[in-house]
Amino acid sequence: MKWLDGWFESGARRIAQRTGRRSAIARIGAALAGSALVLPVLPFDRSAHAQGHGGAGKAAKAKTDTDCEYWRYCALDGFLCTCCGGTVSQCPPGTETSKVTWVGTCRSSVDGKDYLISYNDCCGVTTCGRCLCNFNEGERPGYRMGVFNDINWCMANTSTMYHCTVAAVVGVGATKSG
Repeated sequence: MKWLDGWFESGARRIAQRTGRRSAIARIGAALAGSALVLPVLPFDRSAHAQGHGGAGKAAKAKTDTDCEYWRYCALDGFLCTCCGGTVSQCPPGTETSKVTWVGTCRSSVDGKDYLISYNDCCGVTTCGRCLCNFNEGERPGYRMGVFNDINWCMANTSTMYHCTVAAVVGVGATKSG
């Protein structure tokens, strides 16, 4: 084994005599940067993610009204009232529904239909702080106030304190006949 140690030692000394630390660090950096460019193009399976499954071999868990991915919350920005003492469409006790609202159209994962959803902030009590969701599907710039979810919609109420948000179905989308 002494000969093996000697062989590695002499090889390391030869390399050290021919190259400096800076060039070795530069080569290592170039190798790392090159591998970062190559790794993203390696093939991998996205089919489970595209189909809405958490991964290969796992059964898809149905989303409930306390999950941010629940179909009604496609344009919701705020805390879910279902986690704060209310329901998907009713504010918790002690709060009042905002007098102004924003709307979104969401596709139901249950029946595949589009529904018009009214997102109402519940006002008058300090922020709930549980189940924060932020989805912006179909959101428009701030000059289209009725479809902009980044506003404290409690501004028209007596108390402007925001608590949570409900997602009430107010209509069914028209179906196309072909």
